[in-house]
Amino acid sequence: MSAIKAPISVPTCFASCSIGSPTDPLPAKLDAISAGGFDAIELSFPDLQNFANSYFKREIAENDYDDLCTAGKEVKKLCAEKQLKILVLQPFSNFEGWPEGSSERKNAFERVEGWIKIMQAVGTDMLQVGSSDSPSITSSTETLASDLAALADLLAPHSFRLAYENWCWATHAPTWRSVYDIVRLANRPNIGLCLDTFQTAGSEWADPTTSSGLLETPGVSTSQLEHNFRSSLEEMSKTIPPEMIYFLQISDAYKMDPPMDKGTDEQGLRARGRWSHDWRPLPFQGGYLPVVEVARAVLKTGYRSWFSTEVFDGKEKGNMEEVAKKAMKAQGKLMREAAED
Repeated sequence: MSAIKAPISVPTCFASCSIGSPTDPLPAKLDAISAGGFDAIELSFPDLQNFANSYFKREIAENDYDDLCTAGKEVKKLCAEKQLKILVLQPFSNFEGWPEGSSERKNAFERVEGWIKIMQAVGTDMLQVGSSDSPSITSSTETLASDLAALADLLAPHSFRLAYENWCWATHAPTWRSVYDIVRLANRPNIGLCLDTFQTAGSEWADPTTSSGLLETPGVSTSQLEHNFRSSLEEMSKTIPPEMIYFLQISDAYKMDPPMDKGTDEQGLRARGRWSHDWRPLPFQGGYLPVVEVARAVLKTGYRSWFSTEVFDGKEKGNMEEVAKKAMKAQGKLMREAAED
């Protein structure tokens, strides 16, 4: 565990999917992110696809990799003009754990080939992979790790990296500890972690389906929950090597009133997934998660690299440039408060 010495200075990033609406033009999003003072973007695949639709003036399929790569080269130019690095291509989902010989596994590896081409076109060296929320995948940690190792081996000849993120609604890897264990077992030099303030607190401390907004387990008091979460963060700070953390995503969450239904929606999405998609504001903007404590634990590992804003706030209706500037202020405040130990 490393001591935190203020002031903290880290490079800053903003996910393209987290500003404006899904239909807002990518160039306008880039203008706003640049005006906000950010150093980089997370390039969201839907934003690339929407840009390709506009560029070619027709609908581009998600597996039309030739046209997506052509559009991607244009995005690379736009980002270079605005001095924005493309930190990562995201989100690569539902990859690991499919049965051998299944059509889903075949499709997953076919997608890898296409996304590698896109990474080459846009000029990024990192792929973000979210822990799978498919109900049909194996629970075998060894198999999940083996699949990620296979993906890393496909990325390695291109000097590309894989950032594995725990999605708090995932089927078998919803916590920082679960993805850390899988990454260690995969044992590849180009696999690391994408940690996330929302995903960490949302998996171990909060719950959108309870009236308290907290994880409620029979026999576990609120004080015990707080103790357990503090212990988990302390373990994180002492356990994860800082070089294994590729980037940290920043967001908070609203307490749901009324609480969400515990079941899945018509698309099969679990409650935490629905919460994640629509109710994640910037820190210090009305959320209730212990985001400062999570960020502090990450900094205590010795990590001093990318802080990336990834928010999904259905309440945020402001001008994109204003939102980006607000996000930069929130990141600055978060770093200052996280440095206060």
